[in-house]
Amino acid sequence: MSIRNIQRPAAALCALVLVAAACGGDDDDGAAEGEPATCEVGETDGDLALYNWAEYIDEEELAAFGEEYGVQVTMDTYDSNEAMQPIISAGNSGYDLIVPSDYMVTILKSAGSVQPLNQDAIPNLANLLDEFTDLDYDPGNTVSVPYQWGTTGMAVNAAAIGPDFEPSWGLIFDPEQASQFSGQISLLNDPRETMGAALKYLGYSVNTTSEDELNEAKDLVATAREHLAAFDTDQADELLVNGETVIAHGYSGDMFVQFLEAESPDDYQYFVPKEGGVRWVDTIAIPFDAPHPCSAHTFINWLLTAEHGAALTNWNYYSTPNEAALDLLDEELVTFLTDPSLVVGGTESLEQLVDTGDFETNYSDAFIEAKG
Repeated sequence: MSIRNIQRPAAALCALVLVAAACGGDDDDGAAEGEPATCEVGETDGDLALYNWAEYIDEEELAAFGEEYGVQVTMDTYDSNEAMQPIISAGNSGYDLIVPSDYMVTILKSAGSVQPLNQDAIPNLANLLDEFTDLDYDPGNTVSVPYQWGTTGMAVNAAAIGPDFEPSWGLIFDPEQASQFSGQISLLNDPRETMGAALKYLGYSVNTTSEDELNEAKDLVATAREHLAAFDTDQADELLVNGETVIAHGYSGDMFVQFLEAESPDDYQYFVPKEGGVRWVDTIAIPFDAPHPCSAHTFINWLLTAEHGAALTNWNYYSTPNEAALDLLDEELVTFLTDPSLVVGGTESLEQLVDTGDFETNYSDAFIEAKG
């Protein structure tokens, strides 16, 4: 997802122009499986515990919410959907809010691991862009609300690898090319994203359910391992800018934030390779047994205001689904988000990850084997 590093650009402002079974149960607010919590607009019922990707929201924003509503806000982080999911589905996690990606919403919803939203308690849902109100992974936003969106691609230190590189996943997966930068490459520590990058390089879909195709991708990642510095999600951007790597698989927002803070920002480039990549939507949802569902609803509604929606995007450099926030985005950010050159193969080369059902465990198993 460090921030959910993904390009929240090109597609990023079309807007501007495995599974453990959950044990659902009743809670004090009547949020049984299939029944929304009974909350009023702005109601809180205790402190708020958020489980999120690292560096995906400014902690000053969390503090501002806590001060405004008289609650304490805490946040723990994870580095992949697959790390978060079993903790939530097992129950008793203690978390009030989570930030699952699109395909993971389908999985959590099917397992009963997230509760239906009381949309009457979230009037600012009206601020969502139309394209984010009826997405196929959760039609009608019944259990989730779009949080941010973007793409996953590659970032390079062009000053180190030379300006004439081919914008291809081959920089990582072609042994001849990768050997030139051995020990200076990172891949995300994420089964679907990393296996997806290998599948794209091979010309396959990121959502393949072919064991043969997935095995090819597994072998490719296993071979690439020889030249890796790390499988890392949280620090991929920092490793690149600190000089520990020169090629990094990652999310756009993370990368651009780091580029801006680097001594020589122009040395770095982010792009989705010519073979294509992932276009994703991250969401915010409430676990089925959240201790404080009303505080959770109020936070979602608060985040959907123009002011706080813009603050979220201006801080993490991802694209917003919040139409009310668009006019408050930093000009520099808008320029970045609308740059069509960021997706080398064009928007048609982008795919959204989807739940592959029982085949999901194959991705996790293949990734574990590839990592060795």
